[in-house]
Amino acid sequence: MQVTKAAEAVNHGVPNPVQLAAINALAKAQLEPEQVYVFSLRLCDDQVDRDFERFDTMALPELARLFRGKTGIVDHCWSAENQIARIFETQVVQEEGVSYIKAWAYIRRGEDNDSLIADIEAGIKKEVSVGCAMGRAVCSICGSDYGSCGHQKGEHYDGQLCCVVLREPMDAYEFSFVAVPAQREAGVLKGMGNKSLKELAERFGVQKEYQALKAQAELGKQYQRQLQDSVVRLGLTLDLGAPEPVLRGIATTARAEDLLALKEALEDRVNQMLPVLRQLEGPNGKDEAVESGFLI
Repeated sequence: MQVTKAAEAVNHGVPNPVQLAAINALAKAQLEPEQVYVFSLRLCDDQVDRDFERFDTMALPELARLFRGKTGIVDHCWSAENQIARIFETQVVQEEGVSYIKAWAYIRRGEDNDSLIADIEAGIKKEVSVGCAMGRAVCSICGSDYGSCGHQKGEHYDGQLCCVVLREPMDAYEFSFVAVPAQREAGVLKGMGNKSLKELAERFGVQKEYQALKAQAELGKQYQRQLQDSVVRLGLTLDLGAPEPVLRGIATTARAEDLLALKEALEDRVNQMLPVLRQLEGPNGKDEAVESGFLI
């Protein structure tokens, strides 16, 4: 059951009793209202962002649950010193056809944090981005795992914009104050494991492994292109009635395993229609023990 207490939430300031109870459930020591500052923020939504990616609407409730208790930092710099806030409540909100995760976070008052609170109040610190891990990235055009089809995000197909739909939330890491977020309304740094493989490889010192994976991926792409070319060539040889652009479109959107099966089926059909004939045969169609056809 989902319980929404939007009417009791404040945008910023001193926490109310319900919020303070949620905060103290996370705190080691009992905190008083005057010791903490609370504020609400929009974490992420289901709209296409600057990277031509979006969160699946059905994934938002689970992602919202994963973000409860997660920390707030600056510029996605993962260190204990950069922890400045913590999320204590989240909910999925629907407004004007858009679904998004609304969260409430708290900051301990005093010392350097008062400067951050002043920046939030002044509207200087307001763009945020989140770090999370999603289990699947799906092509919005054909529904296949993105990268296994020929569609490219940011391109249009029959008037429809191709984007990557992020599904199956696996983990939530943090939210961060940033200068330019990916999502226009809230800003989102997201994807398979928060950062790109290259960035993660550089951070954790596994560049050699990353280069090996990159080389294997390139070989896979080359093999897939070869399969696509073979399917197009075989289709034209069989005169299936479809022009080359149509055959190319089918080949580029098919999965690798489907391409391989299609190639084998077309090859069998070609072999049936155009069997390989030997240039010379022996007497009465029987093979000769000696190539007497060349003897004088």
